[in-house]
Formats: sequence, C-alpha cells, structure tokens
Amino acid sequence: MTERRRLGNPLALTVMVLLAERSMYPYEIAQTLRRRGKEHSVKINFGSLYTVVQNLEKHGYVEVAGVQRQGNRPERTLYGITGAGRAEMLDWLSDLLAVPAVEYPVFETALSLLPVLPPEGVAELMETREAALAVQAAALRGVLGQLGEKLPRVFVVETEYQLHMIDAQLEWIKNFHKEITDASISGIEEWKSFHETGEVPQEWQDLDQQEIVLDPERKA
Repeated sequence: MTERRRLGNPLALTVMVLLAERSMYPYEIAQTLRRRGKEHSVKINFGSLYTVVQNLEKHGYVEVAGVQRQGNRPERTLYGITGAGRAEMLDWLSDLLAVPAVEYPVFETALSLLPVLPPEGVAELMETREAALAVQAAALRGVLGQLGEKLPRVFVVETEYQLHMIDAQLEWIKNFHKEITDASISGIEEWKSFHETGEVPQEWQDLDQQEIVLDPERKA
C-alpha cells in the first residue's frame, strides 16, 4: 500500500511536471495545459489552478522564482519546483504508473445496480452506449491520426490508451448485449421474474446469506 500523500489532486502533479520543465506563472500553466490538450486526461478546473499552486507552495513543493512586469500590466509571479517538489513528483508519478489504484468508475457502479432495470431496458441502454462509444472511438482515431503526424508517440500514449479502453468496453458491451437478448446470461430467469412479479426471487434472497469475497487480498 502506498503512503497517503499530502496532496492528492492529480492536477497538482500535472503542475509540478510543467514546473519541472521551467518556471511559469499560473496563467501560463493554464495556457500550456490547454495547448497540450491535457484537459482530456486530467480533470482540470482552471478556476482553482491558483489554489493548487498555493497549496503546492504551502507544502514546500514549489516556490516563487521571480516576478515579471510588462508595461502597465499587473505583476506576474513566477513559480518554480523545489527539490522536495521534484522528489514528490517523481515518487508520485512512479506510484501511479506501477501500482493499480482502486477506482470507482460510474459505469461499474451502474452495472452493479442494473438488476433494478428490466432486461429489455438494459439491452436498449447498452445499444445506446455502444453507439456513443463508437462515435468517441472514431473521434479519437482521428485525433491520433493527426497527432501521430506531428508528435512522437511518447506524447500521445494517454490518448492511445483511452482508445484501447473504449475498444475493450465496446467489445464487452457487444457480448453482454448478446447474452441478454438471447437469454443466455445466468440469472436472467430470476431477473425477469423480479420485474414480472415485483417480488425479489428466493434465489436472490439466499445470496444475502452468503459471504462472497471479491477482494483477492482479503482473507475470509
């Protein structure tokens, strides 16, 4: 288990990575993130960027590197990464790459609750999701095609990963949809009965009496 970090916002890590390149003022950081399209891979709230920088300074990860003033414009404070910030950045990024994190994607949450919807309704919803994902995949392939002509692959691997994940989800949804429509998925009879009668099947009630361990690291 990795140590709990003093800052957990991935935007803070992104800021440190940019400042490891050169000192910048917050507005320049925001512009660089936009120009590089990082809002597609990092949840960025540009309005809170100044707060993120202030928190990094508070914890000693960045520091004021100078002040710029051009003409009658307000002063702009430049920030640079500190030695502690560089060490934290490298350790944090290494952990994110090496250690699988327990995440809670909303689609997985929805899948865990889907029996409350009737099978035919879920089948229709899967068709809708499949169509939307197909559009996203086509758009990402177009983006990758354009970026691949301009940038080395090392700078577009996150977009490539996003496309692979969408393709994998599409394949899974197609198979899942087929299992529902041809009634080959186990438990579908109880699922249908629940929506036909409004009563929870006895088989489902019995499941509540069982201890089912899904975490491979948890010992019974």
